[in-house]
Amino acid sequence: MQRYSILALARHALTGHRFWTPAWRKAAPRARYRVVIIGGGGHGLATAYYLAKEHGIGDVAVLEKGAIGLGNTGRNTTIIRSNYLWDESARIYEHSLKLWEGLSAELNFNVMLSQRGVLNLAHSEADIREGMRRAGANRLQGIDAEWLDPAAVRRFCPIINIGTDARYPVLGATLQRRGGVARHDAVAWGYARAADARGVDIVENCEVTGVRTAGGRVVGVDTNRGAIDADKIAIVAAGHNSVVAAMAGVRLPLQSHPLQALVSEPVKPVLDCVVMSGAVHVYVSQSDKGELVMGAGIDAFNSYAQRGSFHVIEGQMAALLELFPIFSRLRMLRSWGGIVDVAPDASPIIGRLPVEGLYLNGGWGTGGFKATPGAGHVFAHTIAQDAPHPLAMPFALDRFTTGALIDEHAAAAVSH
Repeated sequence: MQRYSILALARHALTGHRFWTPAWRKAAPRARYRVVIIGGGGHGLATAYYLAKEHGIGDVAVLEKGAIGLGNTGRNTTIIRSNYLWDESARIYEHSLKLWEGLSAELNFNVMLSQRGVLNLAHSEADIREGMRRAGANRLQGIDAEWLDPAAVRRFCPIINIGTDARYPVLGATLQRRGGVARHDAVAWGYARAADARGVDIVENCEVTGVRTAGGRVVGVDTNRGAIDADKIAIVAAGHNSVVAAMAGVRLPLQSHPLQALVSEPVKPVLDCVVMSGAVHVYVSQSDKGELVMGAGIDAFNSYAQRGSFHVIEGQMAALLELFPIFSRLRMLRSWGGIVDVAPDASPIIGRLPVEGLYLNGGWGTGGFKATPGAGHVFAHTIAQDAPHPLAMPFALDRFTTGALIDEHAAAAVSH
């Protein structure tokens, strides 16, 4: 068996993988679908999967302007957690985390979930109060949360600098042990394969150029591969949601920003948890390949460019070395950027838009990847039932007129 596997790998490598069975069909777009999903990232693919599995709606097309996994799904830092402050946020992220915990079995595809624990550091009295408040709120929701003093932080993460002479001394941290990381491309591939197996058409290299309406409702989309009619259209285009919604005459309260990250050269295992700090603005974990995966806050300027700015890299490197002096001799291997759309209250928008038959799942800011299963699950319900899922109800667009905002700037912040 081992000899056969080695020979098979060699054959695939030498032939450019021409004999591999595709994970999903390379579908050509049909003239009409019951539901068209604009955006083939994790959220769009999850929505399609749950529409077919939970609601029996397989007449679905997922339209992706490029290749699956090359958008924000493949341009993030893979962190999973549910320790948000407000009940509405904590519930939907916890729903997602529970789905993450069974996702490999659900999709029959290893998404490489590693629940290694997430530390959110406190560097001031205000940080301590906020951290303890959030941990208490999480426990009231049945979400695992702990408060660690500096000695406990050192025991959980021995290489962190907790010296009192630090510019930002570590005074404690919240810990969610069930938090961790997952493999971003595996999530996209797993959902794509599972949705395809249930009859969903995944149409790559199909850019939407217009959303057609008539009589106050959507009737279809125009693409670079022709016109497609649809009864319902779901926008799940991450940083480009506002651009797509504008095609249907809908203006969204979203701003798009680059969010960049980088990885170091690979080293032997040294960091077995995720560490985040809002005060010094960095977060870091170690990948299975040994690279340190690092990120910081969004670039302040609005842009659709998938790259960041040098001053952000410089700032996050200074923050990293403040917490981990032992990393000072590592070299940066590569950096990249994704485009995040941010709502005024740093919470997502999930639900119907003012045009009948038009739906949105967006505005996740820096929290999109961790929400992938839960967002897809509740959004599929909203589309199929034409009514919000109970977990999605607080995130409707009309909260910006009623004033029922869900302010998650503190819990989101740099803690992606």
